[in-house]
Amino acid sequence: MTKKIIGAPIMLPGGGTAPYSKAAEAGGLVFLTGQLGLGPDGKLAEGGIEAQTEAAIANIKAILAEAGCTLDDVVKTTVWLTDAANFAGYNKVYAQHFSASPPPRSTVVADFVLPGALVEIEVIAAARA
Repeated sequence: MTKKIIGAPIMLPGGGTAPYSKAAEAGGLVFLTGQLGLGPDGKLAEGGIEAQTEAAIANIKAILAEAGCTLDDVVKTTVWLTDAANFAGYNKVYAQHFSASPPPRSTVVADFVLPGALVEIEVIAAARA
């Protein structure tokens, strides 16, 4: 089985590159790195869980597009929240983007390395032939 890396290397603030990729395609699937609610400026979206969920999904859409996919191709999501109290706000935004045929999903509560981050979403999508 071959693996294809999707996207350019991830640049770190100090000028180096991160030791992971945005996404990889293998075995007919596209695996994305978990996406935080970061805006185009690299800062956490302001406005709480809903704003960070929107930003995370926007990042997912952009990476999927690099792989020739859309949210309709997502076959599984894993979501981490820092606080179970944020579930309703996150779920509201998530449901707006995955309404037609929502993929299987796991949602767990965990701490994050990045202070202030409230949500991280990881997806697996079917690669388009």
